[in-house]
Amino acid sequence: MSEVQDTLYHGHPEVVDADVADYFGSIPHAEIMRSLARRIVDPRVLHLIKMWLECAVEDTDDRGHKRRTTVAKDTKRGIPQGSPISPRLANLYMRRFVLGWKKLGLEQLLGSRIVTYADDLVILCHRGKAAEALTRMRELMGKLKLTVNEEKTRICSLPEGHFEFLGYMFGRLYSPRTGSSYIGCRPSKKSIRRAVEKVHALTARNMTWQETTDVVAKLNRVLRGWANYFQVGTVSGAYRALERYTAQRLRRWLRYKHKAWHSRAGRFYDSYLYGDLGLVRLTARGRDVPWAKA
Repeated sequence: MSEVQDTLYHGHPEVVDADVADYFGSIPHAEIMRSLARRIVDPRVLHLIKMWLECAVEDTDDRGHKRRTTVAKDTKRGIPQGSPISPRLANLYMRRFVLGWKKLGLEQLLGSRIVTYADDLVILCHRGKAAEALTRMRELMGKLKLTVNEEKTRICSLPEGHFEFLGYMFGRLYSPRTGSSYIGCRPSKKSIRRAVEKVHALTARNMTWQETTDVVAKLNRVLRGWANYFQVGTVSGAYRALERYTAQRLRRWLRYKHKAWHSRAGRFYDSYLYGDLGLVRLTARGRDVPWAKA
């Protein structure tokens, strides 16, 4: 995130918000194995990775029937997702794109900076250079046997527009204290919604059989993990919203568990939630730090 922030701040207001169609499923085995062979000297390790790339995938459909496919082996493309090695291999193959971009001199020619992680990619450019950067990106991706998803790829100009990258929204924000605008980032609505869905599932009515301490511990793990990632840029609004929703859901869950809807005991004040139960309070983590002015 800091790399995107710094680059936007230092004169790169145009962004190619790129998407590669089925990136994990399109990586060619021969090319990724060549990249690995330049870094791994043990042939047994290389053979093991090759076997893993070509292994069959088994999943279960809506009717409970198991299905086994060998698409990766048949097409010689794709890496299985969900494994710890998957994003590493994705980063390694995307590095070919980054190195090719630099080798062609496009970093200097277009005043551009590429930031990637796995299949997420943005190209930050000087004003007026994003269209050419998009054209060059299409050409280079084609040479790497990858396809740009035209429906999801777009050019964004800040501060008028905004874009999302790795769970953050980058664009024009306003200071709640002064009302002045600045280019910053905050957790995206999609990221907040995912956290809300996790809290909702943990505090559902059918979960009242669990011990209160266990539920609070699970909620704290969700809140801490989410806040440890989303601690860059303007986060206080998202913290307040998620904290308020979690407290409301936990109170509701406690009322169902103890059947205390209409008694004073069913109010479950903040002092009880955050003091006695030890629920994490996100707003106690610190203030926002805006990093650029619009």
